[in-house]
Parts: sequence; C-alpha cells; structure tokens
Amino acid sequence: MTLTLTHYLVLAALLFCLGVYGAITRKNAIGILMALELVFNAVNLTLVAAGRFRPQPDAVGQLFALFVIAAAAAESILGLAIILAIYRRRVVVNADEMDLMKN
Repeated sequence: MTLTLTHYLVLAALLFCLGVYGAITRKNAIGILMALELVFNAVNLTLVAAGRFRPQPDAVGQLFALFVIAAAAAESILGLAIILAIYRRRVVVNADEMDLMKN
C-alpha cells in the first residue's frame, strides 16, 4: 500500500482534533501546553506532507516546519516560565484556579 497525501492529512486532522480536545478539556496548565504541542505537530505534518507531494518536491515544507518547531519551542519556554511564576506565587497549576489578574 502506498501512502498518499490524503493519509497524511487525515492523520494530521486527527492529531489536530486530539490537541484541540485536550486543550479544551484539561484543567492542568502543563496538560494544556502538551495538547498545544499536538496541534503544532499536526501543522508540521501537514507542511512536510504538502512539500513532499508537490509536483516538484523540494524542502519548502520542511523549512516551514522548522519555523513552526522554533515557534513551538519558544511558546513552550514562555508558557512554562509563566506557569512556574504563578506556581511560586500561588501554588496552583490548575488553569481555572489561576486568577492572578483579579487581585
């Protein structure tokens, strides 16, 4: 069986849906960040697959995927830094208990 672009896009759609579902249903801030990483991985899979199945395959999809990976790494670092700062001040990691801006 040969894998086509449709196979990759269906897998990316499933990853994206799982990531969105995880981000919506999680209460733990670390779990939300992990679910967002699934969304970024779905985008990366789509970009690389689209670059692979172009009429003249080149590295454009992989280059875009590298930019997404860099942005995801920056997002993870900033997110963890914010969560750590809130945890040190309030000792909570549940997203619905983080009411730091209300005071």
